[in-house]
Amino acid sequence: MNRLVLFNNATKKQFLNKRAAEVKFGEHVMMLNDISNIYESINHLDVKYVIIGLPEDVGVFANLGNTGTHKAFNATLKSLLNIQSNVFTQASKVLILGYLDFESELKKLAKLDRSKKKDIAKARTLVAEIDKRVSQLVYTIVKAGKIPIIIGGGHNNAYGNIKGTSLALNRSINAVNFDAHTDYRKEEGRHSGNGFSYATSEGFLNKYFVFGLHENYTSDQIFDTMNNNDNIAYNTYEAIAVREELEFSTEIKRAKTHVCDDFFGIELDCDAIKNITSSAMSPTGFSVAEARRFIHAFATNPKVAYLHICEAAPTSKNESQIGKLITSFITDFIKAHEKAAD
Repeated sequence: MNRLVLFNNATKKQFLNKRAAEVKFGEHVMMLNDISNIYESINHLDVKYVIIGLPEDVGVFANLGNTGTHKAFNATLKSLLNIQSNVFTQASKVLILGYLDFESELKKLAKLDRSKKKDIAKARTLVAEIDKRVSQLVYTIVKAGKIPIIIGGGHNNAYGNIKGTSLALNRSINAVNFDAHTDYRKEEGRHSGNGFSYATSEGFLNKYFVFGLHENYTSDQIFDTMNNNDNIAYNTYEAIAVREELEFSTEIKRAKTHVCDDFFGIELDCDAIKNITSSAMSPTGFSVAEARRFIHAFATNPKVAYLHICEAAPTSKNESQIGKLITSFITDFIKAHEKAAD
């Protein structure tokens, strides 16, 4: 498959730190050795979860956000490979497939100036090309009967996740999005702020729930759009955590009622978590524990089709912490889904 770089033994050896009397997650995960027929290889492999990386921040740039999201996948691997392989983590049910190579897009991006409209337009054209790669890979994984766990990049990739899953299942799907923003901006060229609106207009997304929307950063126009569409529901962070008009656990149940009647994707934008370096980092937001509870709650449903963790932008100072954070999200998802399957 064009642009797919397989995770291999060389990368594993580079990141894995073995220790006597312990068995690490990275020692038991599955890998592919051949890229010639990805569908057949994944289809016949005895795994349930396929981890892929999207090291890009083109969509973030095209939405005037802070770049750095291309670093999240490597940060995650360094942590994930070194957690314990035990009865809880289920490493043998995981394939680390690899990542899509967007180096050429990132090189073009480095030459663009976000203060120039023509350069923003160029970036949005690049995002549309990235969409094709993401949707193709997600389609292949879902068609092979596995659950993709998609790490890194901007929230523009929600579009490719939804499209690829929808095409593989031959039906529109639903999505629940733990996010400070709707990412439902107008269709003005692809970027990280309009993946869900594009997916809706093209028939890939049916029902949509935004969990924890920040009231200060949502326009009246978007509120009007959501309020006049029965397929869209939401709550706000302020209503839950500040004014305490809504209960976190009750809102989880309401979101489940909205999206879990059909196949759905879980989208988690790290912008929604307090003080996590991301494309739109905020000093206010949900806690890490609440984000983990969110993933656990939806991962227990048998109709979950994928998990996407996006917008984290690790720095040299906090790469380890961001890697551990995303690793916790991944293992929470797997633990919850496995428990539900028992």
